Amino acid sequence: MWPHATVTGVLARTGGQLSAVYEVRHTESPDPVIVKIYSEQWRWKLAKEVHLYRVLNDHGVAAVPTIMHAERSTDLIGSAFTIMTRLPGRPLSEVAGELDGGELRGIYRQMGEALSAVHRIGQDAYGYLTTRVLDPAPDNTTYMRRQFAKKLREFGEYGGDPALHDAVRARVAEQSRLFARCESPSLCHNDFHEGNVLVAHGAGGWTLTGFVDVENAVAADPLLDLAKTDYYAIRGDRAKLSGLLDGYGPLPPDWPERLRLYRLYHALELWDWFASIGDTSPLPGIADDIRTLTGRS
Repeated sequence: MWPHATVTGVLARTGGQLSAVYEVRHTESPDPVIVKIYSEQWRWKLAKEVHLYRVLNDHGVAAVPTIMHAERSTDLIGSAFTIMTRLPGRPLSEVAGELDGGELRGIYRQMGEALSAVHRIGQDAYGYLTTRVLDPAPDNTTYMRRQFAKKLREFGEYGGDPALHDAVRARVAEQSRLFARCESPSLCHNDFHEGNVLVAHGAGGWTLTGFVDVENAVAADPLLDLAKTDYYAIRGDRAKLSGLLDGYGPLPPDWPERLRLYRLYHALELWDWFASIGDTSPLPGIADDIRTLTGRS
């Protein structure tokens, strides 16, 4: 991008399991950039992120990075990578422990507003997103039944408790009518937790400066997205939940039931994820969550 620039600093930033993220400072601009490097196994996710960040930009969602360059070839550095603008601020996960209830409520209100803006971007079908919906499902019932079946199959393959497996299957059968309450799919971030939300402190207090990491985005019921934020980050904190819901705006009357059922899905999915990478330490705690959400505790 800047052939004559001199790199003056490289700082490792918070990265996920699938990629490495660096902040790079250089002589051509006072503004650093973010370089995200994709392992070969996940190189295909580059196209997804480029597409979705551009969709968000095109719909006026300003709190996301702008893609400046996407290098799909591995010829330059041995890996595919993107260069994007650096959003100001720090991950909320780094500062949340220092904030009081009022400050957290204010940030979560802004998070609710941001998610609401994302969910106003409608989709044509339900399913996993890349540059399009893969294996599109015509309705939410079809999609969520398929997703639960897939995650339950993985749960069994990774040695999950058979009794817990049956409890999840029974709960889904009992409450699957709730899936049909969602009449149309929306763009869902599907990883909107404190590690992916950036904040900064100024004269007016704490401000949401943006959010990142759209690698898990899906076309789904907006309440599926809210449930993931609830399960991953809120976990019974009333200040956070009230802020999120206040910022988000009106919800359907049955939202508590649907949110609980979707929390069960996220717990099951998270158990499968840790089991798949061989990290067994979180599994008992997640299994306890699953047990509670199925009403078997």
